[in-house]
Amino acid sequence: METGGSERNKFIDFRQHARLRIPIPFACSISRKGVSRWFAKDLLGPGVVYDVSIKGARVSSEALLKPGDQVMVTWRLPKQIAPLAVERATVRWAKNQTFGLEFMHLTFTVALQLKKFIARHAMPSQ
Repeated sequence: METGGSERNKFIDFRQHARLRIPIPFACSISRKGVSRWFAKDLLGPGVVYDVSIKGARVSSEALLKPGDQVMVTWRLPKQIAPLAVERATVRWAKNQTFGLEFMHLTFTVALQLKKFIARHAMPSQ
């Protein structure tokens, strides 16, 4: 959508939740939704999280994912002991080996840890 002629107005960000670009990307694992993550055949592959918000993440992986796929994502946030699991995420877009995931359900604990992580690492707007 364009408003006026300036370059700055060409793109509008419609996000409802702040997205945090991760200064040091961290690893995750991606599994099929609804299948135990402990079986190697059900693991779709490792991935790297580059951006995260309370509602989703941008992940790079060699897993073969397409929009609409339901997955479970497990990661360990930097300086966290216990891994966090997003039990249900939907692939919203895919480009090459990068995917946009929308978190469909977060447990209270996962949401709290994610909010704390984002608040701790958010940089002031420039």
